[in-house]
Amino acid sequence: MQTQNSIDFLDLKTARSFETLQNSAYHQKYAYRISTSVRPDNFIQIDTETHFLTTTPSWVESELYFYGEIMDAGGKNKVNIHLFAPGLGTFIINTPKEILGNYQSNLLYKLLGVRAVVRQNIVTGEIDAQSLQFKEFIDYSPVYNEGYLNGLIQRAKKHWEDVPDADAWIHEIRGIEN
Repeated sequence: MQTQNSIDFLDLKTARSFETLQNSAYHQKYAYRISTSVRPDNFIQIDTETHFLTTTPSWVESELYFYGEIMDAGGKNKVNIHLFAPGLGTFIINTPKEILGNYQSNLLYKLLGVRAVVRQNIVTGEIDAQSLQFKEFIDYSPVYNEGYLNGLIQRAKKHWEDVPDADAWIHEIRGIEN
């Protein structure tokens, strides 16, 4: 971080923490020295002269699908659903009250898919967990269907015909060097 003089490569929570420290150092005229007990001589200095703020707009709006068990639904002021995805954890997805009120059956402990809009880092793929916005429920049938998958691949191929190397193109968009 000190060498690159940047926090753009850090995960979202860590970058936000350093931005908070940087703002505090600037406004309160503080100086922070952060090190570990393993190598106390190797430290990061944050003060009024440093500029540890994110600079690149590396976040884009993405549409993602989450599959798992609905653990909670509702809320008075912040209406949302809590979806537990095995291996990934629990996602809190902001959901319109009307969607939950008009749902025909009890959502709790049902296996469902949810299509959601989220802010996602184009370099790391990390999602901003506070930005999840509900779009629709998807029936979740955890059965592998090779025919369905091959059909989706065939439908998508026509959209990629003019791209000579799809992997290279995606790496270029994400700013990843080959």
